[in-house]
Amino acid sequence: MKSQDIVMIGICAALYTVVGRLTDLGVTVGGVAFWPAAVIPAIFAFLFGPWVGGFGAAIGIFVRDMLFHGDPLLSLAAGVSANFVGFFIIGYVSRSNLDWKKIGTSITLGSIIIAVGLSLPTILMPAETEAFTGLSTLDSLLLFVVAVVVSVAVTVMAARYWSEWRNYVVGSIIGLGVGATIVSVAVWAYSQVFFSPQGYFKAPIGSAFIPLIFVWTFATEIPFILLIGPPVAKVIIKAFPSLKPKQTIKKQTEQS
Repeated sequence: MKSQDIVMIGICAALYTVVGRLTDLGVTVGGVAFWPAAVIPAIFAFLFGPWVGGFGAAIGIFVRDMLFHGDPLLSLAAGVSANFVGFFIIGYVSRSNLDWKKIGTSITLGSIIIAVGLSLPTILMPAETEAFTGLSTLDSLLLFVVAVVVSVAVTVMAARYWSEWRNYVVGSIIGLGVGATIVSVAVWAYSQVFFSPQGYFKAPIGSAFIPLIFVWTFATEIPFILLIGPPVAKVIIKAFPSLKPKQTIKKQTEQS
């Protein structure tokens, strides 16, 4: 890492902490907060690379969690790990050269792994699904399927009609999908072991709740990452052209 990267990690973490705490509105589902601040490390990952985005997000979410619920183990298990991996992927894919074959393979494998991992508890334990989510098994599965289908559709549309930001969109959907999976599984696992009447989790969360946590995490973050990220990054690049990712510069050079 360069000294600039260390500085950017600190700035990203500070912004992520402050903006996240001010915009979560105190709304949570399964212990996971409403989180429009996810766009901040996404922009840093795009402009400065995967390590800056990953470490900035991991540090920022840890500090925010200490201010919110004060449980370091829960933060390390769910928030820190998910944020580092998710935004690292966004930065890595955003700065890679993608073609339709790579995009198709990533979407297919990612969708299968996430769908199987998160849907099985709902299918195998329908009674728990209704008890913990208030939704029938069919409703939970439909909600999850809609989230996956919409994500794939957005990825394909962006890759075809929004070529300038194709890599960013693909990386955001894959990265956030992986991050949401880590969060949903980690929160469930943590609640099975560490719960008490005085604790953050007063009772174990049913495994059937995992798909709902995934959908909540993904659906409340991806709109901000996709709608706010590109315009803000574009303004920053216009002011500081040297921050434009190298693969983007290479593509424009070839076209000219």
